[in-house]
Amino acid sequence: MDMNVLSEKLGLSSLAEPLLIQILLVVLASALISIVAQFLLRHAEKIVRLTRHNWDDALIQAAKRPLPVTIWLLGMAFAVSLVGRETGAVIFDAVRPVRNVGVVICLGWFLIRFVHHATDNIVATRKAKGEEVDLTTIDALSKLARLTVIIIATLLTMQVLDFSISGVLAAGGIGGIAIGFAAKDLLANFFGGLTVYMDRPFSVGDWIRSPDKEIEGTVEYISWRHTRIRAFNKNPIYVPNALFTTIVVENPSRMTNRRIKETIGIRYEDIGVLGAIVTDVKDMLQCHPEIDATQTLIVNFNTFGPSSLDFFIYTFTKTREWACYHEVKQDVLLKVADIIGRHGAQIAFPTRTVHLEAAVPA
Repeated sequence: MDMNVLSEKLGLSSLAEPLLIQILLVVLASALISIVAQFLLRHAEKIVRLTRHNWDDALIQAAKRPLPVTIWLLGMAFAVSLVGRETGAVIFDAVRPVRNVGVVICLGWFLIRFVHHATDNIVATRKAKGEEVDLTTIDALSKLARLTVIIIATLLTMQVLDFSISGVLAAGGIGGIAIGFAAKDLLANFFGGLTVYMDRPFSVGDWIRSPDKEIEGTVEYISWRHTRIRAFNKNPIYVPNALFTTIVVENPSRMTNRRIKETIGIRYEDIGVLGAIVTDVKDMLQCHPEIDATQTLIVNFNTFGPSSLDFFIYTFTKTREWACYHEVKQDVLLKVADIIGRHGAQIAFPTRTVHLEAAVPA
């Protein structure tokens, strides 16, 4: 069928046959370039996997989707501009700004994907090497980079659409004062989150608690507004970040050792073997494989109790793990009980002795 006849049937008689051929060629060229680009990306992905760097992998992964979309966007914009040039319709004047906005969006999309993949690759590589990963700092930098990309892309889009950026920034400066008063809590939480990211009193995965508030659990997520903490009963606790600037936060996850602090009493009639018991208990702790002898280690007779002779144990375990700590503490206490038994003594319990005076004869 002749192209002119087809144009008349479609109501496009004003379009000449060469124009339709040009549009078809543009579409075919866009498809071909897109296919070649995807093929080259797949080939490049295989090559960069052999390198030791994380950035080239993230670059290829980030370009997989935005690049074909950009190619098709440019191709279709060019094809539509050909039609606009032929017809002279005013509506086709919007092709150029729409194309430019689309390119800016695709560029921003690419950069956001690049930040995301680069972050994932860095974390995965360090974990594979057995290195410690500061997820809090990496997450903060990732969020800051993505926010920067969004702001720059928004400003570029406004510039493309012929909005005055200087006017927008001036209006934003004036409006920012009013917004600051209206959203002071939101800003307080933002700067509280910034403080957490910079000072790093805790990280994701840490066990924290506050003596000022009823807050205790494992940190699961830190955002710019709040921190999510998983309590030990598995309930989530959402804490506004501004609160962390006004309360005391303990971080038991960063302790170097766990402490065993116990007071044990024996009967008063066992005072003759008390010194030997204390010495043996101290020797046992110094030789115990799970007790850190480099830390403070004290075993001493402490006080004459109401119904017992009390000596105390003050020492630290090597492990910081909660469950393992209790296993070590149990072993230590059983060994102490065994030492007391070997000396023929007994652990005291509360007793009361009643002295009765002899009856006076009448």
